[in-house]
Amino acid sequence: MLGYYARELKLFSMETAIHKMTGRVAEVFGIADRGTIRPGAFADLVLFDPATVKDAADFDHPTRPSIGILETWVNGQSAYVNGAGATAARAGRLVTRGRG
Repeated sequence: MLGYYARELKLFSMETAIHKMTGRVAEVFGIADRGTIRPGAFADLVLFDPATVKDAADFDHPTRPSIGILETWVNGQSAYVNGAGATAARAGRLVTRGRG
């Protein structure tokens, strides 16, 4: 989405692409406190390089990590660091509609 549709094809801005993958999804599925950066929301963040971010997975290598993702945080805890892979943190929690 970010590398191909936003950066290469310029179908929409990087900001619009990010919203489509975060805030819009949370809104459609009724997931409260996700998909936005604001006080009280869960700190789920991705630090990426907009000039290089792109998917690297394909049918033969479906678990290959994306290029240009520098670090991710789930609930404020570092979950992935480029070059080192997944961290030991397990900060995610299952969120289902209508249940906390």
